Amino acid sequence: MSGTYLGMPAFPEAAAESTRDRRLRGNLRHATHTIRDKRARAVAELDDWSALRAAGAALKDRTLRHLDHYLERLEERVTAAGGQVHWAADAEEANRIVTRLVRETGETEAVKVKSMATQETGLNDALERAGIRAYETDLAELIVQLGDDLPSHILVPAIHRNRSEIQEIFRTRMADWGRPAPDGLTDRPADLAEAARLHLREKFLRARVGVSGANFMVAETGTLVVVESEGNGRMCLTLPETLISVVGIEKVVPTWQDLEVYLQLLPRSSTAERMNPYTSTWTGTTDGDGPSAFHLVLLDNGRTDTLADTVGRQALRCIRCSACLNVCPVYERAGGHAYGSPYPGPIGAILTPQLRSTASALDASLPYASSLCGACYEVCPVAIDIPEVLVHLRERVVQGGPAVVRGEKVVLRPARGHAAERAAMRAARWTLDRPRALRAGQRLAARGRRLVPRRLPGPGRAWTDTRDLPAVPAESFRAWWRRTRGDGAGPAGGAGPTDGAGAGR
Repeated sequence: MSGTYLGMPAFPEAAAESTRDRRLRGNLRHATHTIRDKRARAVAELDDWSALRAAGAALKDRTLRHLDHYLERLEERVTAAGGQVHWAADAEEANRIVTRLVRETGETEAVKVKSMATQETGLNDALERAGIRAYETDLAELIVQLGDDLPSHILVPAIHRNRSEIQEIFRTRMADWGRPAPDGLTDRPADLAEAARLHLREKFLRARVGVSGANFMVAETGTLVVVESEGNGRMCLTLPETLISVVGIEKVVPTWQDLEVYLQLLPRSSTAERMNPYTSTWTGTTDGDGPSAFHLVLLDNGRTDTLADTVGRQALRCIRCSACLNVCPVYERAGGHAYGSPYPGPIGAILTPQLRSTASALDASLPYASSLCGACYEVCPVAIDIPEVLVHLRERVVQGGPAVVRGEKVVLRPARGHAAERAAMRAARWTLDRPRALRAGQRLAARGRRLVPRRLPGPGRAWTDTRDLPAVPAESFRAWWRRTRGDGAGPAGGAGPTDGAGAGR
């Protein structure tokens, strides 16, 4: 993935800093609660929501099982419609392709539709190094770009900013990128939107190159689809002479009939709308209508590695709705920047370590950026079992084992810093396999419960830095069962101890 986020600390360190920012937490709390409440009302309107959700998951799984077939079919249809298809194995290759295509036009500017894939590859920085300036045209992305910031949310990249902060960014930075903000700009949403419209209008009318992503690609016809709410996408997709779309290979759907399912799931899960205000589709090129040259860059960048993992591959179902972020208690408190990736929140905690592997301290920490409460799974419109994948990736971090990295089968070594955890798990397994040892440990813990510290020493300190160590009860569950039932047997039919700690609770 992109080097944009290189150098960021592991999630615990980044989150420790961001959770102390009261303004950030206030902005996030207000925004996420508003969005998720609206989403709940929109979803409740459909009696068949659970069936749509199951259909969306099944369609994605079927497509992923035959991804090579559908991608080849997509390439054939795009080419037949007058477009050109380019295959990019990683971020560097994708950036190199796009840079070359822009240079071949002779232009030094490009307008962009909001694109997670180009954030992933760090395209803007790559173009800047080549002397090409890319202008973000989505309102939230514009705010991020003008503020020399990084996105912190999939749907609302500037969710961490409030109106007064946006007003100041527009007032002080718009002139550096083009038309300055109007005199006397206030923080009224209408005034801020008008300032952005005036600033961007001249870029839309001047640009000869557009860069986009796509929400979906229809293999049946070679059609690409972008859904958005502001109209900037429609401008970027129709006005430039050359259109370059960078899209992850997992975004393909087999047919238009399949697309129907996702055009119902995505709007309600993301913006809580029955349908998006703008749904733009394009198929190759057409004389006298839209761009005269169309290039599709199909991006792998770790996706085939993810596909090889039978548990983790379900992350590739993701349609980037951001519903999981809006219900996640960890994201709400830590914010998106703490994840060190264009993909924050629960989906980022499982997608990023698979796209980038778990070699770095940051990526190894992401599967732990969750309370495993399961709220993300409940709202996911394509039923990604995020808690299951988180636990799977935690096992990979601690134990290592076989994996696919850059297309090669490798055996990952356990991440550093987990030796004590592995030793504790081995000791727990040994004890739980031996009832007598378990009962003895329970009795010992009960008798010494007054000596249990509030904080653990050594490696255990990392756990108790953010949690209270549970108090040891005076009586174990087995002992309580025997005392209250009086039948001399434990709950599973085994002998219950006369005393002990709460290890059986």
